[in-house]
Amino acid sequence: MHSLVELYDEILARQLAPKEGSYTTYLFSKGLDKILKKVGEEATEVVIAAKNHDKQELIAETADLFYHTLVLLAEEGVSLTEIEAELESRQGKISQTKDRATITDL
Repeated sequence: MHSLVELYDEILARQLAPKEGSYTTYLFSKGLDKILKKVGEEATEVVIAAKNHDKQELIAETADLFYHTLVLLAEEGVSLTEIEAELESRQGKISQTKDRATITDL
């Protein structure tokens, strides 16, 4: 069982030392647009699985989304430490969320 940190470290290693036949290497070779496309596809599949109340599919699609997001972070040079710091900076704060105007409200 890998932690997200271990998976991220493996992704970074593959970025530095590409391996023929590796899906991660393939994504890095195709570049940011391909990685973004995959993140978007996986996010949509997570939504569909949740909407369908399909727990196993939700687990599988969330794992795919996490993986592709980690590839995106590596591609963009964002560390997990930076993400953790951002999450910690939000902890305990009162949300300033309010309803947003819809197109018909404008």
